[in-house]
Amino acid sequence: MSAALLAMSRHLEVRDVLKTIVASARELLDAEYAALGVPDDHGGFAQFVVDGVSDEQWKAIGPLPRQHGILAAMLHEAEVERLADVRKDPRFEGWPDAHPDMSDFLGLPIRDGEEIIGALFLANKRCPKPEGSCGFTADDEELLAILAQHAAIALTNARLYERSRELTIAEERSRLAHELHDAVSQKLFSLRLTAQAATTLVDRDPARAKGELQQVAALAAEAVDELRAAVVELRPAALDEDGLIATLRTQIQVLDRAHTARVTFESLGIRALPAAQEEALLRVSQEALHNALRHSGAEHVGVTLARHGSGTLLRITDDGSGFEPAATRQAGRHLGLVSMRDRANGVGGRLTVESAPGKGTTIEMEVPGG
Repeated sequence: MSAALLAMSRHLEVRDVLKTIVASARELLDAEYAALGVPDDHGGFAQFVVDGVSDEQWKAIGPLPRQHGILAAMLHEAEVERLADVRKDPRFEGWPDAHPDMSDFLGLPIRDGEEIIGALFLANKRCPKPEGSCGFTADDEELLAILAQHAAIALTNARLYERSRELTIAEERSRLAHELHDAVSQKLFSLRLTAQAATTLVDRDPARAKGELQQVAALAAEAVDELRAAVVELRPAALDEDGLIATLRTQIQVLDRAHTARVTFESLGIRALPAAQEEALLRVSQEALHNALRHSGAEHVGVTLARHGSGTLLRITDDGSGFEPAATRQAGRHLGLVSMRDRANGVGGRLTVESAPGKGTTIEMEVPGG
């Protein structure tokens, strides 16, 4: 039980928490099958996680179940169900052809106060049992009730974390929108004035007109760079599908093409990290790259992700103008450093910044694991 509760507390993503609860329940009570359903508001399940069923079986079973029969009883009546044979219960409504055969059954709701936020159920206790009797005992019921109480806490915390992350993403998009408006609007306004000046000069002073047109081309190129960089930052990260390394490599390749500075990436011996850490590392690298490419005047920006002792180290270096970190803090110009430190602290990591005028900048973020 202790190991199961510790495993649940390690995860922040809702899906990861659900999988851990189900696997822990099945192992703890020695059942052949386990499942956990999170209801939606339309008579179905927003999420439904199983353990003991292969991927092939799960695909063959078909769509997620509806809230009917015994599942509905647990969700709406909030009662524990312990049955010798689920198939003989009058509320049983059958299951798809590919569904595994189940007999003895133990299920109970997961509650957050008065709200039922899920239902946890187990089937086919792996133990000798007389024909027509239930292998699950009152002790099993008590254990599952304890697990469900902690599952409610873990699931609620995971939901709060995801909502917090959604708010953070919304804030970042708002920041980018303001930044895009300010930067590109200024460039386009300058471009318009310069083009008008070139138009008035083209007949009476062709040489000056040529210079103004060259300035138009330069301003247009800068505006394109600003737009491309904003698109890269606004594009959703493909962490779930591709992982941190592939996502970072793709975004850095785009930045390298979009900017005059050379942007490179190197990864050394990194394994998969928890989702929260991967997202934090990605966001910190994006913020650091944003600063380096737009404010430092660097010719080269390098990003490295490597093993460091028992953890993982992200390093972003540039050969730009650099700055005085203490003076920047005093002047209130944080360049996103507060946000980056918060992200590092939020996943048990730490952030360090080394810079000096004319000496470039190095930002490092270290997290445990990897």
